Amino acid sequence: MKLFLLTLCAAFLLKGQPHEIFLLIGQSNMAGRGVVEEQDRQPIPRVFMLNKAMEWVPAIDPVHFDKPDIAGVGLARTFGKVLAAADPNASIGLVPAAFGGTSLEEWKVGGKLYEEAVRRAKFAMSSGKLRGILWHQGEADAGKKELASSYRQRFSAMITQLRADLGEPDVPVVVGQLGEFLSESATPRSPFASVVDEQLATVPLTVPHSAFVSSNGLTSNADHLHFDARSQREFGRRYALAFLSIDASWAH
Repeated sequence: MKLFLLTLCAAFLLKGQPHEIFLLIGQSNMAGRGVVEEQDRQPIPRVFMLNKAMEWVPAIDPVHFDKPDIAGVGLARTFGKVLAAADPNASIGLVPAAFGGTSLEEWKVGGKLYEEAVRRAKFAMSSGKLRGILWHQGEADAGKKELASSYRQRFSAMITQLRADLGEPDVPVVVGQLGEFLSESATPRSPFASVVDEQLATVPLTVPHSAFVSSNGLTSNADHLHFDARSQREFGRRYALAFLSIDASWAH
């Protein structure tokens, strides 16, 4: 009987409708390109992801499905794990909507990526409340100075409208620094990455209820473009702590 109850309890924790919803948007470093290991394939009680078929399933990597052949470890799963540990009553739903290689312009209001993110978020919100939006993007805008230097203004306009379209004008937003390895490479892919980072770091000045996460010390895959799996797990922890610094109501 005891074994049956334990099995039933475990099944309950790995199934159901999550109530704390988080939208994940941006490009490949939000989607995740880290090499998947066995630890990344283990379900976490009360942490779910909305798959391509719009079904809630246990959150295991890869969480994203933008490019199935190269999708890997991202920051989302660890983000959910940290928040679940911070509140034993929380049931967390991760809504992947990032897409590799995309520019901020491709995330413009009314565009395909924007509308798909809204569609998936609204579906997820039928079972819970939108608690946060996680954003990591900018590599595609770091190749031209005019795009890099206008990043904050363009992002602020987009995220303000996204909040409005989702009916949550004050929902917390967390953004992250680009990989420091972008500017350390012998042949920089993104010559204005530091400009984009300066813009991202000041997002909290123009976007209320937002936070910026440092990527200091994080490392890349051999491509010097994508965070490796270890760094993605650490990034997820940092994103979670940043979210908790904004939302004082978590676990209360």
